Amino acid sequence: MEWALAVVLSYLIGSVSFSFLFGKIGKGIDIRKHGSGNAGATNTLRVLGLGPALLVLALDIGKGVLAVWIGKWIDPGNLWLAITAGFAVIVGHNWPVFFAFRGGKGIATTIGVVATLCFVPGVIAGSIGILSIVFTRYVSLGSLLFTGLLPIALWLMQWETELIIASLAIAVLAFYRHRGNIVKLVKGKENKIAFRRSEG
Repeated sequence: MEWALAVVLSYLIGSVSFSFLFGKIGKGIDIRKHGSGNAGATNTLRVLGLGPALLVLALDIGKGVLAVWIGKWIDPGNLWLAITAGFAVIVGHNWPVFFAFRGGKGIATTIGVVATLCFVPGVIAGSIGILSIVFTRYVSLGSLLFTGLLPIALWLMQWETELIIASLAIAVLAFYRHRGNIVKLVKGKENKIAFRRSEG
C-alpha cells in the first residue's frame, strides 16, 4: 500500500505539465504545437522566452525533489521506495495523464530526482553536461551526457548499487526520449539553443 501511494502520488505530480500550463495561461497556445513540440523548459525558452523557461525549469526540478521526499517520508529507511518514487515522477512528466500522455523529456525533473538522491555524482555529471551546452549550444547533447555519465560517476565513487541500477534505468529512459535528437545530432541537424524567444 505504501509503495502504491508513493508511486501514484509521484506520477500525478509529474503529470502536472508546467510548460503546457504556462503556454495556455500566458499565450493561449498548446506549446506542444510550437517549436520542437516538446512540453519542457527548452521549448518553453524557444516559444515563450527566458522568464517562463526559468520558472518551468525550477518547477520541473521541484517535482523531482518532492517525489523523492514523498518516498523518504513514507518509509525513511527504504532507498528503493525513494528511487521508485523518483522514477515515477519522471515517467509522469514524460507521459502525463492530465495532458493525453504527451509531455516532456524529463531532464529537469531528473535533475531534481538526482539532486535529492545522489547530489555529488549528479553535480559532476551535470557539470559536464552544462559545459557541453555552453560550448556547443546543444541542450540534447548536454542532457545525454548528464544521464549517460551519472551511472559512471556513481560507480567510480562507490555509491549504493541500488542507485547505480536506478541511474542506468534513467539513462535508458532519457536516451529513448531523445532518440530523435540523437539522429539529428549524428546528421548535424540538431537545433541549437538561443537565449531569446523565437519569432516563428
